[in-house]
Amino acid sequence: MRTQSFGASRFITLRLDHGEDILLSLQAAVDEQAIRNAAILSGIGSLDRYHVHVVKTTNMPPGNTFVQGEGPFDILSVTGLVVDGAVHAHITFSNSEMAMGGHLEEGCRVLTFAVVVMVEALGADLTGWDKRGPL
Repeated sequence: MRTQSFGASRFITLRLDHGEDILLSLQAAVDEQAIRNAAILSGIGSLDRYHVHVVKTTNMPPGNTFVQGEGPFDILSVTGLVVDGAVHAHITFSNSEMAMGGHLEEGCRVLTFAVVVMVEALGADLTGWDKRGPL
């Protein structure tokens, strides 16, 4: 286990409109704001298309299954990290029959709007925190 504390230097809010891709927009905001390390705290909104991947095996390294589909979905949460300027985010969403989620991939498209909140991790070094194995 590894722990690390950091100061929050600034909060960044991102508002997305109909048709925008969540992952591509998050990465564009990170690039525009020159963010190196951050925590993705929350996300709300709706989707008309999703694309995620989840682990499919328990062996190491685990395999991945990619899942995509269309329809109206509410975004329940967007969480994750920005590690060395790269977005590693997860999303949970639902409709009237199910809830699902996983690792955010290109292709999660906003239906009405979406809002994501990040906090920049001042003084943090999250290098390798999103990779398996010891740091």
